[in-house]
Amino acid sequence: MLNGMKRSGYCGNFRLSDEGKEIVVCGWVQRRRALGGLIFIDLRDRTGLLQLTFDEACDKALFDEAYALRGEDVIMAKGTVRRRGTVNPKLPTGEIEVLVSALSVCGKAETPPFEIVENSNVNEELRLKYRYLDLRRPDLTQNIIFRHRVAKITRDFFDENGFLEIETPMLIKSTPEGARDYLVPSRIHSGSFYALPQSPQLYKQLLMLSGFDRYMQIARCFRDEDLRADRQPEFTQIDLEMSFVEAEDVMQIGEAYIARLFKEALGVEIPLPLPRLTYAEAMERYGSDKPDTRYGMEIQDLSDLVADCDFSVFSSAVKDGGRVSCITAKNAVSALTRKEVDKLTDYVKGIGGKGLAWIRYTEDGVSSSFAKFMTDEQMAAILARAQAEKGDVVLIIADKKSASVLSQLGLLRIETAKKLGCIGEGFHFLWITEFPFFEYDEDNDAYVAMHHPFTAPLDECLEYLESDQSKVRAKAYDLVLNGVELSSGSIRITDPVLQKRMFALLGLSEEEAYEKFGFLTDAFKFGAPPHGGMGIGLDRLVMQMLSLDSLRDVVAFPKVQNASELMTECPAPVDEKQLDELHISLKKD
Repeated sequence: MLNGMKRSGYCGNFRLSDEGKEIVVCGWVQRRRALGGLIFIDLRDRTGLLQLTFDEACDKALFDEAYALRGEDVIMAKGTVRRRGTVNPKLPTGEIEVLVSALSVCGKAETPPFEIVENSNVNEELRLKYRYLDLRRPDLTQNIIFRHRVAKITRDFFDENGFLEIETPMLIKSTPEGARDYLVPSRIHSGSFYALPQSPQLYKQLLMLSGFDRYMQIARCFRDEDLRADRQPEFTQIDLEMSFVEAEDVMQIGEAYIARLFKEALGVEIPLPLPRLTYAEAMERYGSDKPDTRYGMEIQDLSDLVADCDFSVFSSAVKDGGRVSCITAKNAVSALTRKEVDKLTDYVKGIGGKGLAWIRYTEDGVSSSFAKFMTDEQMAAILARAQAEKGDVVLIIADKKSASVLSQLGLLRIETAKKLGCIGEGFHFLWITEFPFFEYDEDNDAYVAMHHPFTAPLDECLEYLESDQSKVRAKAYDLVLNGVELSSGSIRITDPVLQKRMFALLGLSEEEAYEKFGFLTDAFKFGAPPHGGMGIGLDRLVMQMLSLDSLRDVVAFPKVQNASELMTECPAPVDEKQLDELHISLKKD
């Protein structure tokens, strides 16, 4: 308070329409400028900047107080809003200033370790060590405010569509969900552990069995896995589940939510329905189950054209049951010089490929790494299939494993697009459907589940469950935005007999399955409605909406690559007394 007055409003919200009003504002000193008998203070709060003016002729003592202010000092000021002499068009408040009549210094600040400015190029580790200062930076402040806005729109949308927000436990039983659990030792139950939830999956299914037919939650989730720019050990998921639905119903509610969110938060219209590709189509065209469709370079299969050619790299790959495929970089012949193509060859080898064949179609004709092995007709056929014209570069990968060719071309496509700078603007959404239920594990020479064990297979694939698992597709769907997986979901198994078959196929004995999931399978015996749902990564969603490169820019207190938090220096050792209470002894290296 200042002389019995409270803050009138936030700095960034005042305008010329407030001229003549006496107001009280508070915040941090961004900058102090002295100009003769005037001192100007840029005052900052979470909404922006407002210029305060101190006039020596009006109040010498007040002027001297202002002169002593330094950056990041915390102050409250009372004064009158007036028209500014020189307008600053870069600021929303640039037409006004506040002639200060009273000042209170709430907190003096030492010189911060870095300047509090937008788009700071200060070392990120330093900023994360002083994250409370980093969060004062206007761009980061606005990211966090935008995230709040997304959460608010999310809750409003799902409430209006009949969903109930229900919290699920944070201390749960450890169950296999694909990643390592974070374990929490129990003091009361010696030798036993809770797990932090990787997702609310089992509980939200139980809520469907409980009759809450539309559930949602902005849920905290935890996975002990290696980190990268779009991954954190703790993350937030917009989680939802619906009863008496098919996949189409879940996807439609997901689309409606996305359209509402982008319209309200960004003013962007997302055309509906969103495009869809099956998993098989996505892999065949883009070499990825989360393709970025902002640019072309779709994969073309050349196998039939080169099966009998004299270039053994191609012909032997086809003979061994593999394939030869390509992508075409349009108008890239100037950018993809021989030197740059060699760099891409090294890149392919770095992701497990054996090499990279190429064709450069210049004004002088065709040059290629394998031209001497091909007839003119064969080369012409390849160029036609690749839809290559003068100025284009064709990049070709061959391998006896078709899956390797597709995945390597998928990664090469991304690398080439970045090198060429041809990634388009806007928000390109895509549903990926009909995922394989199983994937082949070469190390163990066996098929393993691609999804959690409660995902339902497509009805037409049930006959292949035991006979040919490569043909089994799931009632699963992912939502992709600009090459980033935002959401994963599926229709769940509710038939106890089918669930038992699935456990057996996943290598779980009846005893093991009951030990891990008995509470859920028992619940199915008492009337389970058909249900399905999805989880949308809130952190990734906000990151993509703001066109940012790292989740750390949309999380208030993030972890770094080794899963530590630099500000509080956690994780950290605990004392022997705490370990003794938990009946834990540490093994020395």
